[in-house]
Amino acid sequence: MYLATWAEFAERAEALWRGAPERARYCIKYRHADGKLVLKCTDDRVCYKFATDQQQDLKKFEKLTTKMMVLMANGDDLPEEDEAAEAPPAANKPEGKRARRS
Repeated sequence: MYLATWAEFAERAEALWRGAPERARYCIKYRHADGKLVLKCTDDRVCYKFATDQQQDLKKFEKLTTKMMVLMANGDDLPEEDEAAEAPPAANKPEGKRARRS
């Protein structure tokens, strides 16, 4: 069933995954003809879908996908302090030209 609000979809999709992680699936599809992004979470008994064509929903989609990937890999959420540290550390590059060896 298509859900009307993003919050409702995100909440139900996460609950569905936590309830039966061995059976649940999270699918993403972009329909170019309609310009819509369709998200689907199902366990073959219950199916939740959310469709959007709004650019502002992409950030929410990225956050939910990251959270779902963590649940799929680890079985638990990211700790609060790790969410802020998701950006990779800056590479250590030498500044300026290197001195020639004699």
